[in-house]
Formats: sequence, structure tokens, C-alpha cells
Amino acid sequence: MQPWLKGVTVAVLGGDAREVTLARSLVDAGCLVRTVGLPLDDCPGVSVCPDIPAALEGSQAVILPIPGINDRGELYSAFSGQPVVLTSKLLSILPQGTPVLVGVARKALAGMISEYGLRLVEVLKKDEVAILNSIPSAEGAIQLAMENSAITIHGSRSFVLGFGRTGMTLARKLKALDSRTAVVARNPAQRARAVEMGMEAVDFQAFEAAVAGADFLFNTVPEVVLDRRVLVRVSADAIIIDLASPPGGTDFVEAQRLGIKAILAPGLPGKVAPLTAGRILAEVVPRILVEELALR
Repeated sequence: MQPWLKGVTVAVLGGDAREVTLARSLVDAGCLVRTVGLPLDDCPGVSVCPDIPAALEGSQAVILPIPGINDRGELYSAFSGQPVVLTSKLLSILPQGTPVLVGVARKALAGMISEYGLRLVEVLKKDEVAILNSIPSAEGAIQLAMENSAITIHGSRSFVLGFGRTGMTLARKLKALDSRTAVVARNPAQRARAVEMGMEAVDFQAFEAAVAGADFLFNTVPEVVLDRRVLVRVSADAIIIDLASPPGGTDFVEAQRLGIKAILAPGLPGKVAPLTAGRILAEVVPRILVEELALR
């Protein structure tokens, strides 16, 4: 039990198997957990609420699903049979300064939280979460590539676009599987690190000319970098796995027109390894809550 969290009421709204694991860990830490849209009826210490207002009333912290809300204000909720909508009016139930945790907040959600003086905590922007989360992301990306290709990773030619936390983990795993791996990055220091790790490094200016030999393209850049200029040079047999948040970094319409298989695959940890992803959250979120509640 985490003594600083004993008796703290936390609302966990929506989510998937990751949030189920997290909710159970919060109970173990001493929290009083209220949930909406999670199958936790049989979990002592969890109150399954009929709606969001019931969960928010009296809560000292709120945990939203890692993907947050979509453009219609609907919470990501894998277990709910109907949409669970979070509005700014509902957030007005919370006292000012209440921490609201989410993976990464879209502009609309960030505005809603700011409107009522709540504290936004974007969990996936914290290195301790993002680095660990990059492991199931990388494994899931490689799994998708293998399932959608007629060739092995071994001996293939792979490009990893972006060399942040996920890109670095993914490139390392591809190299370990004996793919001839090239890292595409704007930052000279990142390109230098890729070379130090035994991979080829390419800047985006040279990438357009180099891409013709690619078997696999893995994008982690959250802007359109695989546009028509690049795609017309990509082999029709190549596979694109785009890990960036929707709408991704690929012109999917153009890829389809050219007959290139392109897969948008955000949020892989919750899909390919939800238990591991949940354990990562369970390790980190209680500590974040202690820090945030101490600020109030």
C-alpha cells in the first residue's frame, strides 16, 4: 500500500485492459476507485458508477484513457457498448486544481481542462512511461510487418522515420533481427547516435532518393513525411507501418492509389501487450498521483 494514497478517491473513466490493471493497482495502493466503462464489478475497493457525474463527484483525481477523447468528445472505452462522452460541463464538477491524467491530450481536451482550472498531466510525455511503452510499440510494429509481408525481417531493408523514444527502440530491435536498418532523422545528433549503434543514418533531404530500396517503412513522426513525392519512389511490395497518432504521417489516399500497403497503427501497447502496458502504468501512475496531490 502507498500510504500517501490511502483513502484518496480516484475516478478512472473508460479505457481498456490497461486501465483495468491500473485500477486494481490503485486499490492495492489504498485508493477508493470509481470507474465508468470498465469490467470491475467483482473487484473489492472499486465502485462501478452508472455515469461520469457519479464518478467525478468528490473525486480528488481523474484518470482518462491513454488515447483520451476523439473529436466528438467520446472517451476511448473498449468495454462500453455505447459512447461515453466527456464534456466540459461534466469537468466543472471537479474543484480547481484537480489533476487529470491522460496519455496525450488533443487540443479540445486540453482546452476543456484549462477552462475549469484543472491540472493536465500527459503521462506519455514522461520519459519513464514513454521509454517503457516503446517496447510493446516496437514489438507490435514488427509483428504487423511480419503478418503483412511475404519476406522475413532478417535480410530486409528497413527505414525508421524519427529517432525519438519509440524510433530508437524499434530501430534497435530491427537491427537485432538482422534487418539492414536506416534511421531517418532531422537532428544531426540523432543521426550520429544511429551510426554509433551500427545503423545507417539518413536526413530527410536524402531520404527521398534512398527510399526505393525499402522493404519496410516504420514512421513515428507525427506529421506527413510520407507524401506523394516520397511514395512514388516506394516499391509497391513495400509495407508501411505508421505508429504516429491519427491521422499519422502517411498520405494514405496516395498510398492506396499507388498500390502500397500502408497501415495506421497507433496505440499498439494496448492492443498487442495490454497487460504489460497496464503494469507500466501501475508502476508509474501512483507516484505521479502522490506528486500531483502534494501540490494541491
